[in-house]
Amino acid sequence: MGETKKAALRVDFDRSLKLEFHGSKVTSDAGLLAYRELDETLGLTTMAEDLLDDRRTGENTQHTMTASLRQSVFSRLAGYEDTNDAERLCVDPTMRHVVGGRATWRNAASRSHMSRFETDVLADPSHVGALMNLSGKWVDRVRERKSVRELILDLDSSVSETYGAQEGTAYNGHFGCTCYHPLFCFNQFGDLERALLRKGNVHSADDWHSVLEPVVARYRDANIRLYFRGDAAFANPDIYRFLEKEDYLYAIRLPANQNLQCAIEHLLRRPVGRPSVAPKRIYESFTYQAKSWDTARRVVAKVEWHQGELFPRVGFIVTNLTQSGERVMKFYNGRGTAEQWIKEGKNAVKWTRLSCHDFVDNQVRLQLFALAYNLGNFLRRLALPPSVKHWSMTTLREKLIKIGAKVVTHARYITFQMAEVAIPQRLFEVILQRIRRLGSLMPAPT
Repeated sequence: MGETKKAALRVDFDRSLKLEFHGSKVTSDAGLLAYRELDETLGLTTMAEDLLDDRRTGENTQHTMTASLRQSVFSRLAGYEDTNDAERLCVDPTMRHVVGGRATWRNAASRSHMSRFETDVLADPSHVGALMNLSGKWVDRVRERKSVRELILDLDSSVSETYGAQEGTAYNGHFGCTCYHPLFCFNQFGDLERALLRKGNVHSADDWHSVLEPVVARYRDANIRLYFRGDAAFANPDIYRFLEKEDYLYAIRLPANQNLQCAIEHLLRRPVGRPSVAPKRIYESFTYQAKSWDTARRVVAKVEWHQGELFPRVGFIVTNLTQSGERVMKFYNGRGTAEQWIKEGKNAVKWTRLSCHDFVDNQVRLQLFALAYNLGNFLRRLALPPSVKHWSMTTLREKLIKIGAKVVTHARYITFQMAEVAIPQRLFEVILQRIRRLGSLMPAPT
């Protein structure tokens, strides 16, 4: 590609400096190539060929469905949450090679193309469902290469604030803002199994079956231990029955009530003597049946006395686990990581950026953000060496993805001359090696 010659800019503090801009010869996102290597090794975005039906004609078919999906996912992974950014990204050398095909020697898709792709093609009813299933299919592909012995599902809702007259937006008193109220299901590795956008004023557990049932169905034939955790919003007898029928072990927080308090009344008397600096914790299990339950179930109570506090902190968990009360509570507390992954989705891939008017368009955008999040999490947990395994997705975006590079084109090769400020060559090389090893692994037996 050629570029129009532009006069260099100058700065007054040092007249020996000249500033030149070469949009198609310099990139600020060269680290995306590592994620594209992982995508190619696992065959993730190519799944779109079988799931998405291309009904476009004429000039609209210059970029394939797979190429367009790659541009949507990888641009979000790099922090470009709006299709308006496609106007500049279409000439970016990294994005062109990530997208592949025609974009490699020409341009990637324009802003108008990407807007049509996301709000017209993907918003078709037949494609919305396929797009929602794609996150789970990506997780299954990873599981083929990295088998697991157990599955822990965490179901949690979140808030995506809205700022206009968007379809489905509503005021939510719990969050104190006008918003959407999406629902997410994660596994214990931080992979997003499924996401669903919902109206802003629905209950936290509303439409839980649309998220949980497809995930449970995918693992139904897997010979592994199955677990579920949820906060008090999911203390629902329908959920208990569903999980028990599917042979899931679960721990779900129960809202306190007078009957539960009476069951542990003997634990609510302040311990005799000077209170210790460390909190004093007491656990007790008992059988309980609420009026809406069809059977009695085990409840674990935790009473926690803190120095300087007049009353204890009390929590209840309904569970079918048989371990000690302390171990049940410890298992339940692990669901706090799901809240951390939701924060990463908000901060690293900006999945709260749902600014379209139509609700279905915002549903599509959320699914694209979910795919970008999963691709980022796959690389973190599968390809990072131990020395940087603790890096958050935000850190990876700022240090790995945002590697600046000069692109030099020769007859046979295209060279990315990458900056070595945050990521040295040896670390990048190790990441690529670990990705290639994934390609050499045989799929796990089903």
